Amino acid sequence: MSTDTDTETNTDESTTDDSGGHCSTPDSDGEVAEEIAIISFERKLDTAEEIATELGPEYEEIDIIEYHGDVFGEHWGEYDCFVGLMASGIAMRKTAPLLDDKWDDPAIVVIDEALTWAIPITGGHHGANQVAQDLTKLGAVPATTTASEAAGKQGVESKAKALDTHVVNGDSTVATNLAVLDDELGPVARLDGPRAVLVGDDVTVLKRNADSGVVLGTGTVSGVDKTQVIDAWERALSDLDATLDDVDFVATGTRKEGEGGLYEAAQEIGAGVVLFEKETLEQFEGPSESRSKELIGWPGIAEASAIAGGREHNLLREKERFEEAVTVAVGR
Repeated sequence: MSTDTDTETNTDESTTDDSGGHCSTPDSDGEVAEEIAIISFERKLDTAEEIATELGPEYEEIDIIEYHGDVFGEHWGEYDCFVGLMASGIAMRKTAPLLDDKWDDPAIVVIDEALTWAIPITGGHHGANQVAQDLTKLGAVPATTTASEAAGKQGVESKAKALDTHVVNGDSTVATNLAVLDDELGPVARLDGPRAVLVGDDVTVLKRNADSGVVLGTGTVSGVDKTQVIDAWERALSDLDATLDDVDFVATGTRKEGEGGLYEAAQEIGAGVVLFEKETLEQFEGPSESRSKELIGWPGIAEASAIAGGREHNLLREKERFEEAVTVAVGR
């Protein structure tokens, strides 16, 4: 084990039995968008093919459909997200009469032929922001306008993804996302049953999609490569006779939000990234010494986030630094 200045990422979330934490972007059922239709004019079909080729490995299905006046209505409900290779005005006019409920409607993103801007129009928290971000692989700039993301924070719907959960009561998210913006939401409480819980209209309930596994508390140096991160995770898990299939999610600190290599690694293993703020991590400091507290006032992120994120708040493996680039601790 080595001491280190944990450098980690993301927003704010811990999960606890009766205490707290913070998490990270789902579609209407709490999962990311998986089935996409690219709607394109005939003259832009080559560009549509380029998009489909680049994004193909990330999605279950990507279809290219040639534009005609009723194309959105004809395929409404068949896809999680429409990518309109067209002017935003066309997409808005053609889809506006079809919109009914944000929890059921497909997400819509438009992108120009030069692949300069990727603009989520509807369903930002339900797949559009995610697809717009993926379009950066083609050089596009995501024009994200949802309030929480624009403020550099994670909305409640986005928090559901990293925990592999879905929002049960969608109407509550107006109040809870306002609380996110005002830094008043606090940690997400993890309640295990059997138990009966009475909640108000301003309490968002997240339900797990699957049983929880281990939590990878992770810190990285800036510019880390995804292969370094995955290698570190595999080496840390091997000591526990565990594999990447046993990972529930990746946990880190808000300081490393947007660290590309970390997010790419998490995406590669099919895990979400849960983000913890400094105040939450201070409640779950690990046993190993860390220079982070002395140098920058943060607790060691790898251990603290692994403990905070675990269902039992137990540390299965103390932190270790690999190749002077990635620090990993494993929690449960």
